[in-house]
Amino acid sequence: MTIDSRSLNLDRLKTLTTSTLAHPALLVVISGAHLYGFPSADSDVDLRGVHLLPVPALLGLETPTQTVTRTWEDAGLEIDLVSHDLGKFISLLLQQNGNYLEHLFSPLIVWQTPWAEELRGLAQQGSIARHVYHAYAGYARGQWQMWQKEAETGPPRLKPLLYAYRVSLTGLHLLRTGEVNASLTELAPVYGFGHLLELVAAKQQEKAAIPLPMDAHNAALADLQEQLHEAYTTSHLPEKPTNRPALNDFLVRARLQLGMERQS
Repeated sequence: MTIDSRSLNLDRLKTLTTSTLAHPALLVVISGAHLYGFPSADSDVDLRGVHLLPVPALLGLETPTQTVTRTWEDAGLEIDLVSHDLGKFISLLLQQNGNYLEHLFSPLIVWQTPWAEELRGLAQQGSIARHVYHAYAGYARGQWQMWQKEAETGPPRLKPLLYAYRVSLTGLHLLRTGEVNASLTELAPVYGFGHLLELVAAKQQEKAAIPLPMDAHNAALADLQEQLHEAYTTSHLPEKPTNRPALNDFLVRARLQLGMERQS
C-alpha cells in the first residue's frame, strides 16, 4: 500500500517515535487518513504504538501510566502519537474495539518486532469475535448521521461520508472474511463502490463541499447497515474470543523476557 504523495519519511518517523517513548516499542504504525486511503495535503500523521512497561513499574503502590500521548510538529508536518502498554492494548483488543485491530494489522509499519508478529498471529487464532459488528455498525451510523446533520444547513463535507463508507466496508469485510482491511480505496472496488474513488480524489484536492446525491448515498449506507447485520448473524467468527489464556501467556512471557533484558 502506498502511503501518499507526501512520501513520508519512515526512518524519520521511527527516530521521532523511539526518542519519545521511554519504554521499548513492540509496534508503531500509521493510522488515520493515510491508512484509510484518503489523506489530504494537510493531513497530520497519526502514529499508533504498543510499548511495554518495565515489570518494577507494575509492582509498586502507584498505578503506572499505561498510555503515552504526544502531538508535535516536525518540518511542518503535524504528528500525533498514541501508544499503549501491551497489557492495556490486549485488553482493548479483547473488547472488540476495531481501532486497535486496525492498528495491529496496519500495513503502514514504522517499527515492529517479532512480538508484534506473534500478537497478530494470536489475534487471527481466536481473538476476533463477531461482536466486533457493534463497534463498526455503530461508528458507521454515527458518521452517517453527522453527514446528514451537516446537510441540513448546507453542503455537507466529504469526510464523514467517506468515513461512514470506510467503516461499513471494513466491518463487512472483517465479518465475512476474518481479515482486517481499513483502506476504503482497496475495499470500495471489491464491494461495488468503485465510484467512491471519485469522492476520495475530490477530498484530496481540497474540494470540501461538492454536490452529492443525498438520496443515493442514504440508500447505500442504509443497505450497508443491513448487510453488516446479516454478516454478523452469519459470520464464521466465534461468539467471543477463544484464546484469552494464550494472550495472557503471551503477555506474561513478554513482560518477563523483555523485563529481564531491560534489567541486565
